[in-house]
Amino acid sequence: MHFLPNVAVRRPDRSKSHVLSSGRMLAWSEWGEEAAIPVLFLTGAGMAGTLGFGIDHLQELNVRLIAPDRPGLGQSDPDPDKTLSSVADDVIELLGHLQVQEAAVAAFSQGAPFALALAAKGVVSRLAIVSGQDDLAKKVFDQLLPEQVRQMTRQAASDPEGFLAMLEGFAEPDGFFELVLSMSSEPDRSVYGQEPFRSAYKLALAEGFRQGPGGYARDTLAALGPWDINLAAINCPMTLWYGGKDASPVHSPDFGASLAQCLKTAERRFFPEEGGALLWTRARDILRELVGKEVL
Repeated sequence: MHFLPNVAVRRPDRSKSHVLSSGRMLAWSEWGEEAAIPVLFLTGAGMAGTLGFGIDHLQELNVRLIAPDRPGLGQSDPDPDKTLSSVADDVIELLGHLQVQEAAVAAFSQGAPFALALAAKGVVSRLAIVSGQDDLAKKVFDQLLPEQVRQMTRQAASDPEGFLAMLEGFAEPDGFFELVLSMSSEPDRSVYGQEPFRSAYKLALAEGFRQGPGGYARDTLAALGPWDINLAAINCPMTLWYGGKDASPVHSPDFGASLAQCLKTAERRFFPEEGGALLWTRARDILRELVGKEVL
């Protein structure tokens, strides 16, 4: 089984922010040399951008990892009108500020729909979706989803304000971490639950929720509700990474199989005996592919 019980983590090398044209501040974290190849990282649910991946491979691969805090998470100002498309527009402004015309992008879990929305706008040179959430409202998933998740997708579409109130009523970082751990398979618990990763993950959640649960709730509404993404417009090379032991009920129920069929440039990499923590256990392979080096 290909998972590493000890995953390298470290605090960001730099923390930065920029005032967008809307007047909102967008914050992000960075690792690696500033002159290196930029790789944008869109994090999972509820997380600030302070937990990176592949940290011990950045120098070797000449990568500058850039992880934004989505609006309302971490240090970024909230956006009451947040959608998948609006977050993509915020990231495009960030790329312009960084003088990056196109960026390679890695997205994990709930970061996936935001990354797909960004790719549809034509600013992504290469995309890696890792254990990504799918468009769970699609009929093809009706029999594959737990009833609670199916009800959440319906409420997100029919009663968005009620959906937000429901999430904001109970979501908090420690409980969220325990929920993730309880829903994970043994291969993933061996990563998420072991130090130093456990503390780094919990800190990224605490920082993500520092403004309260609103940022997480609006992210989840955008991701679980109807996607405002033109998937047919995506033409960058793309790889979908999924593990067959991924037990998360909000990742792709068919491990990216139907998503790959919807995306004309997608190549699916499926590892039957691995979990959802592929972003960290196969970090070097993912980064190598994103910067155009052959995966060993």
